[in-house]
Amino acid sequence: MPHPFRFGVSLMIPAPADEWREKCRRAEHLGYDVILVPDHLGMPAPFPALVAAAEVTERPRLGTFVLNAGFWNPTLLAREVATTDALTGGRLELGLGTGYIQAEHDTAGLPFGSPRERVDHLVRTVEELERLLGSAGLPGSRVPLLIGGNGDRMLRLTAEHADIAAFAGVRLVPGSTTGKLDPLTAEELDERVAAYQSLAVDRKEPAELNVLIQIVAVTDDREAAVRELHARVPRLTLEEILGLPIVLVGTVEQITAQVRAQRERYGFSYVIVMEPYMEAFGEVIEALRGE
Repeated sequence: MPHPFRFGVSLMIPAPADEWREKCRRAEHLGYDVILVPDHLGMPAPFPALVAAAEVTERPRLGTFVLNAGFWNPTLLAREVATTDALTGGRLELGLGTGYIQAEHDTAGLPFGSPRERVDHLVRTVEELERLLGSAGLPGSRVPLLIGGNGDRMLRLTAEHADIAAFAGVRLVPGSTTGKLDPLTAEELDERVAAYQSLAVDRKEPAELNVLIQIVAVTDDREAAVRELHARVPRLTLEEILGLPIVLVGTVEQITAQVRAQRERYGFSYVIVMEPYMEAFGEVIEALRGE
């Protein structure tokens, strides 16, 4: 049986306290199951932002999507996680990734490292968190763990440790230091999900599968909604752009059909949208509630 749908929104735009709290209340009102905060310079600091969200909401879980492991010392991170989970009433979900924007590391004066070194650090971070959380001085139980990534080592780590396997549907453009991303086609994502499933075959419990949506547009003109993206990715046809798993455009009925189809095809039951699309996707949540 497929997992039931869960819907999350990634709040990434800094705001004064009253505006931040109102955004969180609005997300709960629209039916979002999870309120998330990313880990990028120039955006809200994840843990205090999630504590503030918890103060004005009751139902949604609170998540990091995703922490840049390269910004964090594992031991200090365990303290942040345990404290935040306690202050949010046990509603925290911890999302981790390697980080992919070299310019942020340069600005922070932190080493970026090679892809192998970044994955090595994430592996150590996951292992240390599992060892430390729940130990003396860090009250509370292990929080649900989400890991996001596309590479083979990341998928293996996800299969071995994560409760939630997150697929961004994009990859870093080779040589980019500013985080420029290129979308995976539907077929390329098929291959990555299949690779994960082969690594996860011996799990006792199947993980929840997650996808981050890059564009949401409720419209009768699907082609117009993706014309700008098509211009940025000329290697793909317009039909291929419209078929990207990270693009949800069309009428509410068309989008809900696509979300159902992606759960059937890939197993994606946990769907996250970015803050600019929070209102538009609220109509889709209403249509899919309870499925």
